[in-house]
Amino acid sequence: MPTLIAIFPLVLIMRITRNTNQMFQHIKEKSLTNRNLPRQNLQKLSSSIHIKRTTVLKGEASLLPASKSISNRALIINALAGNKSALKNLSDANDTQLMLKLVNARDQTIDVEDAGTTMRFLTAYFSVTGQHKILTGTARMKERPIGILVDALRSLGAEIEYLERDGFPPHQIKKFNGQKANELRVRGDVSSQYISALMMIAPVLPTGLTIVFEGKVGSRPYIEMTASIMKHFNAESTLLENKVIIPHQEYKPSAFTVESDWSAASYWFAFAALAKEATLSLPRLTLNSVQGDSKIVQIMEILGVNARLENGLLNLSKGNTEKEFSWDFTHCPDLAQTVAVICAAKGVNARFTGLESLRIKETDRIDALQKELRKIGAELIENDSAHWSLNPSSTLPAAASFQTYKDHRMAMAFAPLATLMDVQIEDPQVVKKSYPNFWNDIESFGFPILKS
Repeated sequence: MPTLIAIFPLVLIMRITRNTNQMFQHIKEKSLTNRNLPRQNLQKLSSSIHIKRTTVLKGEASLLPASKSISNRALIINALAGNKSALKNLSDANDTQLMLKLVNARDQTIDVEDAGTTMRFLTAYFSVTGQHKILTGTARMKERPIGILVDALRSLGAEIEYLERDGFPPHQIKKFNGQKANELRVRGDVSSQYISALMMIAPVLPTGLTIVFEGKVGSRPYIEMTASIMKHFNAESTLLENKVIIPHQEYKPSAFTVESDWSAASYWFAFAALAKEATLSLPRLTLNSVQGDSKIVQIMEILGVNARLENGLLNLSKGNTEKEFSWDFTHCPDLAQTVAVICAAKGVNARFTGLESLRIKETDRIDALQKELRKIGAELIENDSAHWSLNPSSTLPAAASFQTYKDHRMAMAFAPLATLMDVQIEDPQVVKKSYPNFWNDIESFGFPILKS
């Protein structure tokens, strides 16, 4: 790990705030290598794929990826611990492969492509370790806010300069001048990744760090996940309702195995819900997971899927579906697209809250959902800034084509409609971000897939 610059602690409480409107506009084991699984050659995929309707599903999604959220946190903590840990079953998702490549890179310019977690975690990591770096990414990445995190790191002692537009990448980390604060006040309603990034670097700060959460905290399970993984590597924290307290301490190397990804698993719950008949198995999942998206089990009990863990496999089968559905996605926003499509296709009237953060994801996911749901006769209506209602389709078309907006979750959320109609997915290679073998897994269930 790069040597920390000499630090002279001062107590300084800084209030980290940004303009809300600006923000919302704009495990099979392996070591630190790619998973030894067959991979679809995404470079050879054409501009779209056509999935022929298949109504009966039976089998195992054997290529389900490991959690990229857990993998990325483990890689940052491992780097802070000296890169001496044996990390197993790291995700083959592009976000994690980028983190694996970049966290120890000697290049001055770090291109994270479209990986938001990688951008935020590496910004904090390079700052506290005093590395001179320029962080950049895709055009969309340059529209995703980073100001709250940069303000916090500047308060801690980092010199960071924006290279194009204030509050957004690209930015240049120049040096770390020494810890100047041991308490920060950080908004919790924009992205929990800012908080997680600060939490992971806190133990290496000479006086530790207390992070006070301001406002409503979204995606809290991801903050809890960060605390849990830190503890595995010997870093204790006290997580309270409105703050987390992390003393100075030393990370210790430790063997660590990453579990399968519950966000990826959610798409198979959708397939089970929409198919005429379904008996599906998902490997390497645990019901007591630290992943917030394991809430899909509870959600899908309402929407017609039963889940039972047997002999290391999570077995999915069809159940009864309620006619009305209401859910707060504040702590599991990545499930919202999947659930919206299920409700739309199954004729379920739904009410959603907690979708605010979808505006600043890989695309404006609310706008994208509204446009694509109309193609099957459904409407996602924004009642006010915090409440949405979904009017489901009354009659589904025989076929439909869906745009993905360079968003992996749009592609995978709409793919399960192939149990009900012929589906065309534009720009299918976007799934490499989190589930590179998604189309391979679909083909293994007997779906004919044609490339064009």
